Amino acid sequence: MKLSELYDIVDKLAPFSLSEQFVALGNHDNSGLLLECGEEVSGCLFSLDLSLAAVEEAKRVQADCIVTHHPAIWIPVTRLDSAHENKLVACIQAGISVISAHLNLDAAPAGIDESLMRGLGGKEAIAVHEQLSGGAYGRLFAVKKSSQKMFAEKTAQVFRTKRLITYGNRPVELVASFCGAGLDNGAIDFAVRAGADTIVSSDAKHHLIVEAVERGLNLVLLTHYAAENYGFMRFAEAVRQKVGIPVSTFTDERYL
Repeated sequence: MKLSELYDIVDKLAPFSLSEQFVALGNHDNSGLLLECGEEVSGCLFSLDLSLAAVEEAKRVQADCIVTHHPAIWIPVTRLDSAHENKLVACIQAGISVISAHLNLDAAPAGIDESLMRGLGGKEAIAVHEQLSGGAYGRLFAVKKSSQKMFAEKTAQVFRTKRLITYGNRPVELVASFCGAGLDNGAIDFAVRAGADTIVSSDAKHHLIVEAVERGLNLVLLTHYAAENYGFMRFAEAVRQKVGIPVSTFTDERYL
């Protein structure tokens, strides 16, 4: 299939216009077709990050396009000889194109933020933190009532991680979740106003941990990778159902 056709399928499932809306709110992103190495695609690999390991896996499975969540190019590239940019060099040398679907996939229906909610046991959002046209980010939802310890243990099992940090000991019944590094003061305010007893996110700074705990919330922190790879693998499956080429996935167990 043509690379443009694969791009269009990704765009249909996770519209890049959602990324543009996030950027208009003051966020930074760089989603889209970031590296084009040919018009035709015979196979694609889904990897949360563009890494040298992902490039090697793409070569092994003979994929000539990698689809990532985290942008393969985050800031302008000034040279191609650093360790970070060697990933791009490796792709160019191997003829591998790269599409990145970042904030658009976070907010898309059935995207990474919604998948985080479902993995935590939520069925439908009661309220959302950021409402976008055609998407949303940050969700409040009900779960089956349990102890904080049981909730954390189940979360670790579902998201396949042993690296879980928890605070608080309230029973868990109403959860606010924010995929990636989405926990900020506004997210905590949203959770408190909505009556949540628990927040789930990743990469929280110490002052935000203190604020959440001081305001009476449980806090469950997954690794960024585990929290997002869960939904990204489901996105890969959704794309697989719509393309006529082999679709492979790569999970880097080091970061779960």
